Amino acid sequence: MIDILDRVRNKGLQSKIVSAEEAAAFFKPGMNVAMSGFTSSAYPKAVPLALAERMKKDPFTINLWTGASVGPELDTALADVHGIKTRLPYQTDKSLRAEINDGSVNYLDLHLSESAQLARYGYLGKIDVAVVEACAIDEDGNLIPTTSLGNAASFVQQADKVIVEVNTSQPLDLEGMHDVYVPLDPPNRLPIPIVKASDRIGTPYIPCTPDKILYIVPCDIPDHTRSLRPIDENSKKMSEFTLKFLDDEIKAGRMPKNLLPLQSGVGNVANAVMAGFVDSDLKDLTVYTEVIQDGMLDLIDAGKLNFASGTAFSPSPEGLKRFYADVQKYKKYLLIRPEEISNNPEVVRRLGVIAMNTAIECDIYGNVNSTHITGTKMMNGIGGSGDFARNAYLTIFYTPSTAKDGKISSIVPFCSHIDHTEHDVDIIITEQGIADLRGKTPHERALEIINNCAHPDYRPLLLDYFHRADEATKHANTPHILEEAFSFHERFLKNGTMQK
Repeated sequence: MIDILDRVRNKGLQSKIVSAEEAAAFFKPGMNVAMSGFTSSAYPKAVPLALAERMKKDPFTINLWTGASVGPELDTALADVHGIKTRLPYQTDKSLRAEINDGSVNYLDLHLSESAQLARYGYLGKIDVAVVEACAIDEDGNLIPTTSLGNAASFVQQADKVIVEVNTSQPLDLEGMHDVYVPLDPPNRLPIPIVKASDRIGTPYIPCTPDKILYIVPCDIPDHTRSLRPIDENSKKMSEFTLKFLDDEIKAGRMPKNLLPLQSGVGNVANAVMAGFVDSDLKDLTVYTEVIQDGMLDLIDAGKLNFASGTAFSPSPEGLKRFYADVQKYKKYLLIRPEEISNNPEVVRRLGVIAMNTAIECDIYGNVNSTHITGTKMMNGIGGSGDFARNAYLTIFYTPSTAKDGKISSIVPFCSHIDHTEHDVDIIITEQGIADLRGKTPHERALEIINNCAHPDYRPLLLDYFHRADEATKHANTPHILEEAFSFHERFLKNGTMQK
């Protein structure tokens, strides 16, 4: 108990230290429960595990709000006991996804930059309790965050009561790595005073008063981060195309030699693209993004990264071990903010961010589907890609040209679900090549995407569709044959392949 007492620096709060089981007994059916966490970083673990055990014996449901996806001790544990009624704003969990797609869980898929303010506006209902991971509580009751901020600061501000999980597996060296700023709501909102990625505008802690803290729960479970797959040939090619394209932009005078601030989505393709920067001639790079992954540690070690701002530090287990071995070195280059700030359109537009995100599918006119399989089944959610796509200086979407061993074409006549319209998309990159859509009409975009990004096995089918649609509509602005627009998807559902 010595470690937990050392971390609860407000002596008056030490009497509120309880077991996870005692804290779990507080929850009631139908509560709106807001929890910290963004990706598999800084989410509560002991309390949700204890709550899941309670739900096994006494079934009931809660409405769960987080920053984004979280680890298995939260989403999986509660989904497996059918303990979630409503979930927002993003998830990546297999068990939870199944319940969303069979209608058991109501899912609100939200732009991440908007989720905190939507909670504050009140039409989602009040937050009954916030459960937040911290590495310590200071003398005034303020919370020292761990590896992410997400929506935690807003949730603490809005909640009736707060349960703090003090995670002793998280090093105290994390203190000082955060910049907590919660904007006022309209009509009192002020400009966000960030003009470069390294600007600090808030506090290094989540403001909280001792009387709001209901319980403090010790926890020693580390973040359940995921290993990254080895970089495959497709990802390597997409990385090479990206570097060549950006080099051409520099030569054309459209970017400085050290580029503009980079934003990179989560996952293996994104990490492969960042790895490409390590081996390039680029230097003095900056990052303004959501999630800081292994590739950014590589850039620091290579002496190529000046600074990275994000809302979560979510590396692989190997990357996390590497970070913890030298926190003092890495934290000089890293800053963690609330997602409302890391993803804020105002700041993204001001800084001129280069946004790099992945797609499930793109259509021949440049619309992008990031969320749904065959238009109906939720995969994960839009996350922050929309926050960046519409507001970035340059918006790039990546997808391999095919999936399921070639049975699915990622380039289709018409997306089965649209998250990012053609107006928000500048560049599409597959392992086949680059489609530069800037300044092009729908007809020009279609030929650019089909000829440069579609797999050769599907290129003739797509060209045939486009030319017949153009003829059938008498050269309309955006040619479509409505009864065939989803023919690729229909063939897949009927025959298991999009090929004829």
